[in-house]
Amino acid sequence: MVEELVVAGLAAASGIAVYTAAAAKVVKQFERGVVFRLGRLHGSVRTPGFTMIVPVVDRLHKVNMQIVTMPVPAQEGITRDNVTVRVDAVVYFRVVEAANALIEVEDYRFAVSQMAQTSLRSIIGKSDLDDLLSNREQLNQGLELMIDSPAMGWGVQIDRVEIKDVSLPEAMKRSMARQAEADRERRARVINADAELQASKKLAQAAGAMSEEPAALQLRLLQTIVAVAAEKNSTLVLPFPVELLRFLERAATPADHRAEAAPRPPQAASPSPPPAVDPAPVPAEEPAPPEHPEERRSALEPGAPGPDRKPPEDASPERHRPPHAA
Repeated sequence: MVEELVVAGLAAASGIAVYTAAAAKVVKQFERGVVFRLGRLHGSVRTPGFTMIVPVVDRLHKVNMQIVTMPVPAQEGITRDNVTVRVDAVVYFRVVEAANALIEVEDYRFAVSQMAQTSLRSIIGKSDLDDLLSNREQLNQGLELMIDSPAMGWGVQIDRVEIKDVSLPEAMKRSMARQAEADRERRARVINADAELQASKKLAQAAGAMSEEPAALQLRLLQTIVAVAAEKNSTLVLPFPVELLRFLERAATPADHRAEAAPRPPQAASPSPPPAVDPAPVPAEEPAPPEHPEERRSALEPGAPGPDRKPPEDASPERHRPPHAA
């Protein structure tokens, strides 16, 4: 009898130990436990620490509440100004409602990843290239709102979204480099022109001050000579007073007026050339008529009269004597 009681006690103790081991669960500090009893949500979310469930009937699912860093694959798209770019980003999110993360969506990580890729392509199509390169803060906020709107129903909160890199074609990079170089050159020219303007104003003020005191110009000339002589060169500087030039100019002006006022001798009128006479037009030569063979033969015979030949004149005067004289 005692042995049976001992065996029964040991069996009960082992059963209690097995039940306790199956029912006892530990939830970590960064986790929350969701219990499903016979497939239905049972009770509230279990907090970190030791908790008990009914074996075989209950199922405990642990949900990580830490912030998850998820890289978004690079998405290729065309911006609003028709430039092809590749943009990748990173999303920081965490679960705020463990029950909804298990009930409302099958896999909240995959759902957030797909939503981030879709939103990133949408942002690329709505933005210009300059906004993607320089105005990323505003784009990050817009991308965060687009992902966070559906994720709130899944019990997920989007903490931050960052655009990491924007890849451009090589031709676009070269064009942007030329544009930046041209902009820098333009600013350099503007600065140089502004400096010239300011220098000209200062020189005008200095010239006005020197014009009031003629000795100041001479002192400035002497200072320039000292500056040139300080260098080791073979340049010879001969100061020439400006007042002497003005005196020579004033002296040459009356002489020019007297030369212009002097009377000029009358000039003989040159005979007018005869009027040009147009040469008479030369008549065109008419083509010669074709020669007859008999005429050619008679022309070749000696003594035969030709077109250019004259009949021989008789030396005796009797042939040319008139008949009444005979």
